[in-house]
Amino acid sequence: MLSAFPQAMPLEGLIGGLMIGIAAAIMLLGLGRIAGVSGLAARATGIADSGAPRSVALAFIIGLPLGAFIMASVTGGIETRFPPSVIPLVIGGLLVGYGTRLGSGCTSGHGVCGMSRLSPRSLIATAIFMASGFVTVALMRVGGVL
Repeated sequence: MLSAFPQAMPLEGLIGGLMIGIAAAIMLLGLGRIAGVSGLAARATGIADSGAPRSVALAFIIGLPLGAFIMASVTGGIETRFPPSVIPLVIGGLLVGYGTRLGSGCTSGHGVCGMSRLSPRSLIATAIFMASGFVTVALMRVGGVL
């Protein structure tokens, strides 16, 4: 069924997606706030003055790596690969940060929360995120990086 993607884990992806959706729904229904990670990170670090209560933002942001650590401990972790140089990671991080500010939100805010509300701005932003990702992967494969 998934012979083209032997490392695919569709059941785990489905479960993870459901968990993300439930967390976003709890945040929206319980606090009336969007679960966009960039906005929560800005609020948790004090960069933003508005948004979710700072304690909620801190809990959310601390919970992301903590949840990953717990799952890695329970399941034995996953294999990760990084470029031999840190420079592409830094450049990528800066570009993501810039794009987040330029697009008034990140992939989680637009892609998960905005898409579910059929926000026109989020529909456009998510289409741009996806197209940029497709182009990046294609260029990296042509250049022999992937």
